[in-house]
Amino acid sequence: MEKTDLTLVYISLSGNTQSFVKRLSDYLALNHSIKSHQINIKELNHETFEVSDPFVALLPTYLEGGNGIDHGDVEILTNPLGDFIASHDNYKRCMGIIGSGNKNFNNQYILTAKQYSKRFDFPLLGDFELRGTQADIERLAKVILKRQKEFNIQI
Repeated sequence: MEKTDLTLVYISLSGNTQSFVKRLSDYLALNHSIKSHQINIKELNHETFEVSDPFVALLPTYLEGGNGIDHGDVEILTNPLGDFIASHDNYKRCMGIIGSGNKNFNNQYILTAKQYSKRFDFPLLGDFELRGTQADIERLAKVILKRQKEFNIQI
């Protein structure tokens, strides 16, 4: 198998996150000569395995109603990513998480990513709305590269 420089673990339900991950991977390859391996949790049918290399997680926010403060902060549909990160101590190799969502949902915007960051004690690296823009890709690529250097020093 060809060596990869970065692993991206994500779940995409509507296609927005998958589109972002593909464009981010293409950008990193073209501009930074970084090969990425993409793992779409949705395609695994709840199967888990150990991710041996450090990775970045990405996920959208789908919550059960409410406003994200008093109620409506219960994750739905994206739970398989949380299960995957928790299994085999994968959370120890997660460099951080990137959340996506729709800013129209106010306090619920990227709430699941914030919850994972707190639950697993890894940093929230950033966010993007819907499919993300080219500026989001460039901004988050820079954050990922910086975090990758920091993480490699720690291990």
